Amino acid sequence: MTKTEIIAQIHSSLEQIRPFLIDDGGDIEFIEITDDFVVKVKLLGACKSCSMSTMTLKGGVEETLKRFIPEIKGVVAVEEKM
Repeated sequence: MTKTEIIAQIHSSLEQIRPFLIDDGGDIEFIEITDDFVVKVKLLGACKSCSMSTMTLKGGVEETLKRFIPEIKGVVAVEEKM
């Protein structure tokens, strides 16, 4: 898969996850994929400050992305720079 194809698959996979996050008052935004295949995302809304966000990120988002895109090595959340 090319990097462009991987990014398209990331967007598609996040669309499958998004309804569950929205149901809990949150959302997710794709930021980038690094050269070593780590996906950077930004958690939005209630997900940003939720105590379960790490579990959601690793157990939900990361596992889903890895299932569809085996090249993915991990998912990390980034915060806005002030």
